Order: sequence, then structure tokens, then C-alpha cells
Amino acid sequence: MAKKSTTAPSASTSVEDKLRALYSLQIVDRRIDDIRSLRGELPLEVEDMEDEIAGLQIRLSKVEEDINQAKTETKGHKLMIKNCQDKIAKYEEQQKNVRNNREFDAIAKEIEYQALEIQLAEKHIREFEASLESKGIALESVQLKLAERQSHLDFKKAELDTII
Repeated sequence: MAKKSTTAPSASTSVEDKLRALYSLQIVDRRIDDIRSLRGELPLEVEDMEDEIAGLQIRLSKVEEDINQAKTETKGHKLMIKNCQDKIAKYEEQQKNVRNNREFDAIAKEIEYQALEIQLAEKHIREFEASLESKGIALESVQLKLAERQSHLDFKKAELDTII
């Protein structure tokens, strides 16, 4: 035979005990409502800040990737300049040993072409350096904003933990 549960109200429980239990339950419920109203929109703010920080971190990584790519491109163009200078030196050496005007003109055109390639590479290097400068400023801006948001998020989380 099953025993009666001790938590279930029985006929022997008085009306006064039931009212006291109901009153205690109402006090707890009111306290929970007070906490919820005190907490307000704080959990949503914390979630929004976490999303914003994730977006800033993605933006930061993209800026860093752009900076690394610009540095790589700059190195490649500097290497191309060195190769072109080596070719020009080789062509100038060949120009001293020419046999006819046609050969001389062809070598002169190659020297001119390599000089133009050097100028183009230098132009690209200047563009990448300007890009690096602007990306560096953007990187600092994003890092500062990220640090600010992170500290604000930490504060809000601590406030939320205190309330809860």
C-alpha cells in the first residue's frame, strides 16, 4: 500500500498553515519580480555588447590581414625592383658589346622597359605604404574601441552577476 506524501497537503493541515505557506510563496514571488525589474534590460545589453565585440574582433582580424597582405605586396615589388635593376645592369653591359644599331636599339628598349617597370613598382610601393598608414590608424581605432567595449562589457557582467 502506498504511503501518503509528507509534502502533499493533508486534511490535518490547518487553514492557518496553508495561508502562511501561501504568504511565503507570495513574498518569494514578489522578490523574484523585484529582481527581474531591477535587472531590466541588462541581460539583453550584455548580449548585444558580446555580439558587438565579436564583430569588432572580426573587423580587427580583417584589418590585420590587410596589413599583412600590403606588407607582402610591398616586399614583392621591392624584389621586382631589384630584379629589374639587375637586368638593367646586364643590358648595359650587353650594350657595350653590340654589333649593329638594331641590337643597340633593342637593348635600349629593354632598359627603358625595365626602368618603367621600376617606376611602376615604386608607385605601387607608395600606394601600399599609404594604405599601410591608413590601415594602421584603423587598426589602432578598432583596438581602442574593442578595449573600451570589453571593459564596459566586464562592468555590465559584474553588475548583472551582482543583481542575480
